[in-house]
Amino acid sequence: MADNLTKKQRSYCMSQVKGKDTGLELTIRSAIHREGLRFRKHVQGLPGRPDIVFPRKKVVVFIDGDFWHGYRFPYWKQSLSRFWREKIEKNRRRDRSNFRKLRTRGWQVIRLWQHQVEGNSSRCVRKILVTLGSRATCA
Repeated sequence: MADNLTKKQRSYCMSQVKGKDTGLELTIRSAIHREGLRFRKHVQGLPGRPDIVFPRKKVVVFIDGDFWHGYRFPYWKQSLSRFWREKIEKNRRRDRSNFRKLRTRGWQVIRLWQHQVEGNSSRCVRKILVTLGSRATCA
């Protein structure tokens, strides 16, 4: 798939992509807040700046877009231009590195994909609640 935009047009389009407080994040944060959970968001001192952080329980949540983070990437990467293939591969490498660093530091990492949140956000919230419940000794 060829990019039909100029570099300037592509740069502008990319600058408009939100990195924080996306609709997916707001959906999950609102739901877990209604459950009475309190959390921090986008903690800069942690690798990857997780979307949601439960510091006492040492649990972090990443809410990742299917395209940007390459959900099932091996199945569709051949349809992309070299630019996009390299960009998504870089994102995936960075994600793996950040997850490894967090786990090494004793954090439990939950990854929610865009299609999971859009398809059944209550199941995603349940996953967070169950994980937090299983980390009760870390309170």
